Amino acid sequence: MNQDSNFNQLFVPPSERDRYQGMLNAPIVLVEYGNYQCLQSREMHQLIQAIVQDFNSRLTEKNSICVVFRYFIEHSIYPQAQKAAEAAEAAAAQGQFWQMHEMLLTHQEALGNGYLVEYANNLGLDISQFLQDIFKQVHVDRINQDIASGQQSGVVTAPALFINGIRYRHRWNMEQLMAAISTATNEVL
Repeated sequence: MNQDSNFNQLFVPPSERDRYQGMLNAPIVLVEYGNYQCLQSREMHQLIQAIVQDFNSRLTEKNSICVVFRYFIEHSIYPQAQKAAEAAEAAAAQGQFWQMHEMLLTHQEALGNGYLVEYANNLGLDISQFLQDIFKQVHVDRINQDIASGQQSGVVTAPALFINGIRYRHRWNMEQLMAAISTATNEVL
């Protein structure tokens, strides 16, 4: 099979193993590939959050959109992104993925080990367990699975976005992204 033909399609569909907000069977499923050190990943996340808020304010059906986050780390460009991803997963193990996710994106300039522990402490996490998870690299396989799924879908750099399984390759602005979502769902927004 020619793998190039798949580079506009999401190779690994969203599932319960993913980190997601909303319902996986929602009519609109956005899959973000990003990392915590990439400024454009933060900008994409903020744009998607604004779109989700817009959807929720206009639609009576609150479960019409699902946002999935997957890691895509380019180690040579973003040396602190791996450790930040491990911190997010260690927080997820304690039920606080999205809280840590937001904190890491908000504080991209401060992702050193001391800051990660500070963020975990601010969230009220069990610091001993958090540090043990990171030290033992408990969540590395999960992160690597996300990276591999991105590569299988043709992702070569973060951020990348898929709307209902189709790669979005246009400008990162509200109007164009809303139009792409509307087209993908055949709904007038």
